[in-house]
Amino acid sequence: MTKRTRRRRRSWSRLLLLVVFVAAALYAGYFCLFRAPEVPADTSQPDETETISDQETVQDPEAEARAAHLERKPYFYTILLSGCDDGNGNSDTNILVAVDATNGYIHGVSIARDTKAVWDGKSHKINAAFGSGGAEKLAEVIGDQLGIPVDFTVSVDLTGFEALVDAIGGVDFEVPINMNYDDPYQDLHIHFNAGMQHLTGEEAMKVVRFRHNNDGSGYGNEDIGRMQTQQAFLKAVAQQTLTLSNLDKIDDFVKIFQQYVETDLTLGNLAWLGKEAISMGAENISFSTLPGEWHSPYIYLDPDATLEVVNQYLNPYVEDRTMEDLNIPA
Repeated sequence: MTKRTRRRRRSWSRLLLLVVFVAAALYAGYFCLFRAPEVPADTSQPDETETISDQETVQDPEAEARAAHLERKPYFYTILLSGCDDGNGNSDTNILVAVDATNGYIHGVSIARDTKAVWDGKSHKINAAFGSGGAEKLAEVIGDQLGIPVDFTVSVDLTGFEALVDAIGGVDFEVPINMNYDDPYQDLHIHFNAGMQHLTGEEAMKVVRFRHNNDGSGYGNEDIGRMQTQQAFLKAVAQQTLTLSNLDKIDDFVKIFQQYVETDLTLGNLAWLGKEAISMGAENISFSTLPGEWHSPYIYLDPDATLEVVNQYLNPYVEDRTMEDLNIPA
């Protein structure tokens, strides 16, 4: 796969993740008992923190403060969704999703694959953690940088994108601008008029891959405009997937789930999460991107802005995280 093709796959691959998650949840809810996830013991607090006994908490104000700093919110989970198909074993797309069932919201934060990370004393692009040790290693690296645990992981083979969109019967989507682009080298031809369209899986992939027209016109800012289209498309997918009417497509979801998804969540967990997502509604699902700046060859996270995103959306603890909790490489 060429670098050019991989860049374009990144432009739409994040859209697969939410669809798979909800499809799996609908499938699980049809067959299984609903069961809220239990946070793994080894992610309830940072590795370097020793277990704090009740006696120590009473006798040691510092231990009491540490315990308070690690008190978790009820029914709040962090789930790392990774798309895996960049041609060399690394993750193509990474979204850390916070599910706050108590307050009724889901927020996904995209983490750029070129974000700088450090492990084993060496600098890497963060998506290489997946190639190094799978979803578990990637979750460890992300959790270390952001100062929060990653409770669960969902890994998706991105080749299922078209099948997933087709499985929900296509997507009604407001195409934001006229799109007229041809790339004979990829046999890619994108031609849509602005306005409401019912998109098949193949058509949807073209819309979210679009960067500019043949004459150079288009969004004006390719990356920002394309990202806005992707986020709008995600909302449309969520709204049309989070309906009980999709239960009649269980057989399709089963096949897609079995072929394209790996996760440490149980089917009962997925059923519970899916039920919560449906009850929240698509209007309570939102997305953002970890703030950073490109300086070749890495994207460097902005520590202050990243801390703000963590505390606003991702923090599973009662107390706000501080800069001392984060470990963002310079």
